[in-house]
Amino acid sequence: MNILKFLILLVFFKFNFSIAAEPLPFNNIVLHKNPLQVSQVKFKDFYLKDIEVNKNDGKIKVINFWATWCDPCRKEMPSLDNFSNLNKDILIYPINLEKPNKDKTRKFYRDLNLKNLKIYFDPEFQLTKQFKLRGVPTTILLNKEGNEFARIIGDINFEDKKFIEWINNFI
Repeated sequence: MNILKFLILLVFFKFNFSIAAEPLPFNNIVLHKNPLQVSQVKFKDFYLKDIEVNKNDGKIKVINFWATWCDPCRKEMPSLDNFSNLNKDILIYPINLEKPNKDKTRKFYRDLNLKNLKIYFDPEFQLTKQFKLRGVPTTILLNKEGNEFARIIGDINFEDKKFIEWINNFI
């Protein structure tokens, strides 16, 4: 019985200390121990012209997937808009996961007073499949080499001091 208690305590402490070694600002952030390889990241701009993310430009990329009908997206987008001005070494790509509808998307931005974010689309849902998204909002964080080092499942406050300090560790 003592061996069993010892093993349980050992697992408990190992698990808790391994989590403590990587403090995350929010519990809905998944930090990958080893960054995941990402193939080409292609989507469309507001005018439906092709955009391809430069993987090796030395900048962190924030790819935020959202939809106009999504209340948590509506909640987090203003903080993402403000966050986009905080650090020019972080590139932000908010990608609407609906069939492209410029008027509806423009109205969403106007209603939320979003002034800094550009509008992007994934009309064929290629990125949705590539990143195996399960819902919105979902944010994929790419490191300077263009590989996924973390993802955020659900909404967060991008202006939260804990998040800003955490992400600045990757710049």
